Amino acid sequence: MPSADIADAANTAHTAHTAGAVRSATGPGPDAPRAAARREDIPGWFFRLDQEAFGHLLAAQSAAGTTGDILELGSYLGRSAVLLGDHLRPGEHLTVCDLFDSEAGDADNAAEMTMSYRASLTRSGFEANYLAFHPELPTIVQAPTSVLADGRVPDGSCRFVHVDASHLYEHVAGDIAVARRALSGSGLVVLDDYRSEHTPGVSAAVWQAVFTGGLRPVLLTPMKFYGTWGDPEPVRRALLARDWRAEGFTVDEDSIAGEAVLRLNNAVRPAARRSGARRVLLDLLPPVATRSVRRALGALRKRRRPGA
Repeated sequence: MPSADIADAANTAHTAHTAGAVRSATGPGPDAPRAAARREDIPGWFFRLDQEAFGHLLAAQSAAGTTGDILELGSYLGRSAVLLGDHLRPGEHLTVCDLFDSEAGDADNAAEMTMSYRASLTRSGFEANYLAFHPELPTIVQAPTSVLADGRVPDGSCRFVHVDASHLYEHVAGDIAVARRALSGSGLVVLDDYRSEHTPGVSAAVWQAVFTGGLRPVLLTPMKFYGTWGDPEPVRRALLARDWRAEGFTVDEDSIAGEAVLRLNNAVRPAARRSGARRVLLDLLPPVATRSVRRALGALRKRRRPGA
């Protein structure tokens, strides 16, 4: 885990909200927001499917002897950062970069933050949540993610980079460039919101990186794109070694311009089938009577429940 060798600098930075990197073992002050009691209580859009994929891939890297730091661009209130911190091994560090409650560097980014999460995103909230599950904070860079282009994250030092900051094309393209420099040869990058209708800038930057920048897709989920600039085959083998279907997921194999890629999703439970007599009854009755029958059946099911 990160050491506390600059804890005094961290205390100063909490007050000044500087753009520098800070690592601290100190907890939030008495006025800090209340931390989430459970991981699932941390607000955010990091759902079980990607939680499982992150954990599996990070554990597979460790099992294969792959070492390196972890970098997150865009952390919100810490839901994904907490999981990333779980997988740090001795000597490895987690760095998170987010504006938190600082002002955005340009008008478009400021408008995006105001529309999405300005009212709820605070550094103190992130710190409280992270420290509820880990004894020390990661290195925190409170600034636009573009500052990481200055080389403060050493080239080739990371094994895993999660990009979930701005949705604007120019910002995402810059974040992908930062990720490429930071990653080791076998490192993985995960890009959020690559296919949402409200984030076309992310889609443009991601597929540009694939078709002109050498990024090789490995795994697609409904929310995130997983890729590498290295050899994707070990990652695919690690993914296929797990019986995802037995855990309630679907796994499909596809290809993009000749590159094999896996698709992971939640299995859809089939709808409960009505009995033949009930279907006929509901189809033949007039709407008013149908509603009455539905209410009666619902009341009957409720009475049959244990403890009802």
